[in-house]
Amino acid sequence: MFRTFACAAALSLGLAATAPALAADQVPPIAYKERTLANGLKVYSSVDRTTPNVTVQVWYGVGSKDDPQGRSGFAHLFEHMMFKATKDFPAESIDRFTEDVGGVNNASTYDDFTNYYEVVPANHLERLIWVESERLGSLVVDEENFKSERDVVKEELRQRILASPYGRLFGLYLPQASYQVHPYKRPGIGSIEELDAATIDDVRAFHNAYYRPDNAALIVVGNFDPKALDAWVDKYMGPLKPPSAPLKRVTAVEPPRKGPGVFTGYGPNVPLPAVAITWLGPKAADPDAAPLTVLDAILSSGKSSRLYDALVYDQQISAQVFSQADLPQQPGLFGVGSIMASGHTLEEGEKALLGEVAKLRDAPPTAAELSEAKNELVAGKLRELETIDGRAFALGYALRTEGDAAQANKELANLQAVTAADVQRVAQKYLPDDRRMTIRYLPESDRPKGETTAVVAAPTVASVKYTGPVSVLAPEGQRVAPPPLANPVSPVLPKPAEKTLANGLRVIVAQSTQLPLVTADLTVKTGAWADPDGLAGVAGMTAGMLTEGTKTRSAPEIAQQTEALGATLSSGGGQESSSVTLNVMPGNLDAAMAIMADVAKNPAFASEELERQRAQALDGLSVAYQEPGQLAAFAAGPTVFAGTAFGHVAGGTPASVAKFATGDLVKLHAAYYRPDNAVLVLTGKITPAQGFALAEKTFGDWKKPATPTPAAPTITPAAKPRAIAIDLPGTGQAAVSVLKPGIARNDPAYYPGIVANTVLGGGYSARLNQEIRIKRGLSYGASSSLTPRRTTGLFRAAAQTKNESAPQVLDLILAEMKGLTAKPPGAEELKARKSVLIGGFGRELETTDGLADILGNLALYGVPLSEMNAYTGKVEAVTGAQVQDFAATRLDPASVSVIVAGDAKSFADGLKTRRADLEVIPAADLDLDSPSLRKAAKAP
Repeated sequence: MFRTFACAAALSLGLAATAPALAADQVPPIAYKERTLANGLKVYSSVDRTTPNVTVQVWYGVGSKDDPQGRSGFAHLFEHMMFKATKDFPAESIDRFTEDVGGVNNASTYDDFTNYYEVVPANHLERLIWVESERLGSLVVDEENFKSERDVVKEELRQRILASPYGRLFGLYLPQASYQVHPYKRPGIGSIEELDAATIDDVRAFHNAYYRPDNAALIVVGNFDPKALDAWVDKYMGPLKPPSAPLKRVTAVEPPRKGPGVFTGYGPNVPLPAVAITWLGPKAADPDAAPLTVLDAILSSGKSSRLYDALVYDQQISAQVFSQADLPQQPGLFGVGSIMASGHTLEEGEKALLGEVAKLRDAPPTAAELSEAKNELVAGKLRELETIDGRAFALGYALRTEGDAAQANKELANLQAVTAADVQRVAQKYLPDDRRMTIRYLPESDRPKGETTAVVAAPTVASVKYTGPVSVLAPEGQRVAPPPLANPVSPVLPKPAEKTLANGLRVIVAQSTQLPLVTADLTVKTGAWADPDGLAGVAGMTAGMLTEGTKTRSAPEIAQQTEALGATLSSGGGQESSSVTLNVMPGNLDAAMAIMADVAKNPAFASEELERQRAQALDGLSVAYQEPGQLAAFAAGPTVFAGTAFGHVAGGTPASVAKFATGDLVKLHAAYYRPDNAVLVLTGKITPAQGFALAEKTFGDWKKPATPTPAAPTITPAAKPRAIAIDLPGTGQAAVSVLKPGIARNDPAYYPGIVANTVLGGGYSARLNQEIRIKRGLSYGASSSLTPRRTTGLFRAAAQTKNESAPQVLDLILAEMKGLTAKPPGAEELKARKSVLIGGFGRELETTDGLADILGNLALYGVPLSEMNAYTGKVEAVTGAQVQDFAATRLDPASVSVIVAGDAKSFADGLKTRRADLEVIPAADLDLDSPSLRKAAKAP
């Protein structure tokens, strides 16, 4: 519900306090056509000839607020059900029409709407219109599909709410405490008790009430013929009939608050207390929505925002701060909050948050703050419109929250019209001190003896009796065949140009869009492998500290100057590289690049800034160590790569981070941050000539040391496979990981490897997800990854499940790995999984950031840039026999390491029967810096 502002090293930042506000007309409007069919279906379409793809979205006017009494989570459950069978195609067929042809599909449930969206090659458009007509008009709602998806939703609830340290706060307590009457107070994901109480009649009645053409909007954006689209919509969607019953609408009105309130909630594995404060706000269509949105940006957007500057940077009492103008279709909320830093209290947080809100009531923001907030909002909107699905989402969101898709093109003008006086006025109107609700969130251990959380019990509601129409899957010979495919649309790939400056800096420029956006990415070819012994995370901290002050700019000045330009500037490090990344509108590129170059070349590594970053990193780790998925991921490197330069946690551990000294960072930067060890990539609306000139201007004076760059090590794993259970009592799920050493990027088996991984676990329809989620409902998602690196990468298969199911999920992962070694995938499966890779690659190329990542990685691993154009052909050339051979030689499950993090009392015995070498390590005793992974025993 609320946007959280992460305090990690790789944050989005901003630029110049005196920069003028960007004009809203610098963001081109979405050109679209609108019509309404006789059955009430609204249709919006927008043509884009620059893409080979099309997005098809259907936005239904039903959300979590419409859940029946006693059946919370129904709208979300139906988000899942809509991917099952119709009368003419079996369950999971939607993935055959989308993922298996190189596209992607998904859906999301909000308070006010549920949206379904696909991105596919443009020649599949007619089929997708037919698919959407099928699931609107003849969805099969049967007992089998209902029960399987209900189990998946339960696992999603466990993962998002019960296994996350702050899941209960944001998913349950905050809405529950903030509303008294309006159904916005109920959790959108539902509850296990209410989901279990539902019957098939309840589900069918809900579907019949809301999934109807007069409650739907079809949005199509991409490369298509408008006349053909109109004909297809008329043919497939036009015949659908709406029910005779009127649409049910929520009429509840949230009463005004009569005074301040306090709600206290508790959760297991909560390492740092948190506090949130909410006020009732207006609806999205209210004229006050724009001033509150600007107020929200002033409070928490970026490192120069008031909450970050005061609570995180200056007072150092908060690990994270957040605010949000949550303004849905009906009156919503405005809120602020803080996850407290170690050693600081909720009382401190509440006082500081209220103090910052009071300042906005007492005085208007400065002209510089107002300009900066607007610049960030304009630039953020431009990034949203960079993709066809982003543009479709903007239209749908405006329609469903404000009642008019045209508001998507008016939003920025409304924001730019906001004055400083407007911001102060809405602060006074909506955020009075005597109408606040304070939500306190504490660890279960702090609960007073005998006290229970004031949770509203789920009402006992009888199921309905449904007597309406019911669709069933037609016999195979009687099913309507899908429409034929049109001719494919060929993509137009960018053409990168490159040049090496005199100082050795390699510069790559690719003009890739007419939208006013440029990404500049500087990759340094050094990562966590360079961490000194005992100082895991130094390389990452060095990279993260680049934006925390230079020899001429303080950390607040860097943030203020960057954000004022509407730019994002981030820095961070990984296993094999470090980077500084800038995204900005072309008119501000020169000014922003000057700051980017300064942070890369001249970091100050001031001791006081290191202490701030150390405290934030330690607080972040204390949270991560309570989340089973993160904990299992942290243990992967020390387990698989023990004894090598990859054999530690790349981001550091509590013990190693505590030992960092400024000298460690200065030494690493001096050794590795040099032009002949770096690559600068510029993508977007920029020509090669402009890019090369700008690179020379900003980085041409970067001096190359006389000594050679220290060589990167060769990683040769020799550690014996291990089986480890990390015991995290009270957590709501177990995270299961299966690990092996991977391959090098230049391995001849690279392409067979990535295809093999995609068959196994790369996507919704891959084998792992099919077996674990779709067939058995044991997880919200199961996947695998093959991460090639310079000499040796990592293979990891993973899923989260309820604790007692961890042994079964491990069996399923290993069985699928073994199955891939036994016989090659069939022709149809192989074709589909290749399409997943090719389609994903194409979508990554669509954005300036994605293109910069692709080119930067090719340069990092010494692969010719021409590989970008050869990628599709090389994927297509992989054979089933090559996939089987790769699985047999590289993915043999007989020699894997296993890590399971969760509540071990529920699964340790079952794991022990499968792995006699199982080691159970209590989370409190875990030491990821030690070869044994255990803290040393204390001397008596």
